[in-house]
Amino acid sequence: MQTYVALLYSIILGEGRRVVMSDLKVMAESLGLKNPRTLAATGNLVFDTDETEIAALELLLETAFEATFGRHVDIIVRDAPGWRMLASANPFPTESVATGDQVAVRVMRTPVPAESVSALVACVGPDEKMQAVGGDIWVFLSRETPNSRLLAATSHKRLGIGTSRNWNTVRRLAEMVGA
Repeated sequence: MQTYVALLYSIILGEGRRVVMSDLKVMAESLGLKNPRTLAATGNLVFDTDETEIAALELLLETAFEATFGRHVDIIVRDAPGWRMLASANPFPTESVATGDQVAVRVMRTPVPAESVSALVACVGPDEKMQAVGGDIWVFLSRETPNSRLLAATSHKRLGIGTSRNWNTVRRLAEMVGA
């Protein structure tokens, strides 16, 4: 058995409708996934199953999500070793200790191309930081810059399929998978 982390891009189904995490767990169980558990109410699912290709799990979850909830949502999956590696590669450890909600990673389905990373550099504000690590984009966002150009530049449209989680969530998910 292998443990996996699945991140939903969005849990908003429409006007005033959100995915309830207990319903997400029921969906996972219906797929035969073992020990499904969630973190917070923001679309973080941890589960166990036989070792499976990541792309196959993403397709399985996305198809089931659409059938269950009536809307397509991109779902990014990492195995436990991959999640632990992502968490340990945090390039902003000092900032994470002080302000874990201001450090985030955009977890990508496929690695961000070098030219996209180069384009992001121009969007980094004076009190912000950005670094690509392993194909994902880590950012430190300043509370002094509420309308960050960097945050806007890390969208699906510019970088491809991915979803962001702050350091507090990354760390707690790492604990859930045995970091």
